[in-house]
Amino acid sequence: MKICIVGAGSIGGFLGVKLALAGEDVSFIARNANLEAIRSRGMRLTLADGTEQLLHPVKASASLAEAGPQDLVILGMKANQVAAVIDDLHHLLHDKTVIIPMQNGIPWWYFQRQAGDYANRIVHSVDPDGRIMKTIDPKRIVACVVYPACELAAPGWVRHVEGERFPLGELDGSETERVLALSAMFSAAGLKAPVLQDIRSEIWLKLWGNLSFNPISALTHSTLVDICQFPLSRELAAAMMREAESVASRLGIGFRVTLDKRIAGAEKVGKHKTSMLQDVESGREPEIDALVGAVIELGKIVSVPTPHIETVYALMKLLSVRINDEKLAVRAQPLSTA
Repeated sequence: MKICIVGAGSIGGFLGVKLALAGEDVSFIARNANLEAIRSRGMRLTLADGTEQLLHPVKASASLAEAGPQDLVILGMKANQVAAVIDDLHHLLHDKTVIIPMQNGIPWWYFQRQAGDYANRIVHSVDPDGRIMKTIDPKRIVACVVYPACELAAPGWVRHVEGERFPLGELDGSETERVLALSAMFSAAGLKAPVLQDIRSEIWLKLWGNLSFNPISALTHSTLVDICQFPLSRELAAAMMREAESVASRLGIGFRVTLDKRIAGAEKVGKHKTSMLQDVESGREPEIDALVGAVIELGKIVSVPTPHIETVYALMKLLSVRINDEKLAVRAQPLSTA
């Protein structure tokens, strides 16, 4: 299968290397130092067990037009970066091209291909003017929830921390030939990609922890285990998760694990820095709206109050604005003992 990964960051790089080494025809869309490193040295992947994998040579470009039509397009960038590529996305498409968005949080397509009172409603937190929703045909989309934790250790080098699950699902819940074929392709690459009939419930299950642990970690410069083992931050995360659970319930979503089990799962990951903390430390704009702001928006739609989520969102949003406006990288540094 001819596959283009738009956004060769941590997850895009991890997935691209695994699929390419399994025999798929993979190309990357990357920028700046990352593009230069991939072109010159290939894409290096260090797995959680220490195994090293190298994809070289690599097809990589900064131009979607140069990549040309693909069978599968994987949008591997953050939610706040999707709008920047949609005007050029048509260069990658033919009549049957499938698009897999791999953004965290509530996606722009959440209410598409779904019956009920909210069908085709715009999620303004992630798609303010509805331009993404209007540009990308929802019939092309196969949804995916990304569970692996990875870090971009250096340009062209991805470090895999843990996880290998990429659950897939059609937006309307059907079990089609294409989603089964994609699941089989991921499996052949050593990944777990079960096909789910209710992919939105899986989105909420992952978001349930991300909407709390990500901003708390970024604000306090703490890892998952730090947050879970400190009583006050653990309770704050739990309060945010209870509010989110109420919002999800009003939208017909049920959770297959308990709140305590979800927190225990985060604690088990250990000293991992969340993606939002990595962004703050690197001076990148964090995806606060998809992970937190969208939950507040959905809460207003279904008339569920979210005071704890709103408080953390306000603090994180201010930090995000300062990072953008003042070109800051915010990192905790140990005091000098000299």
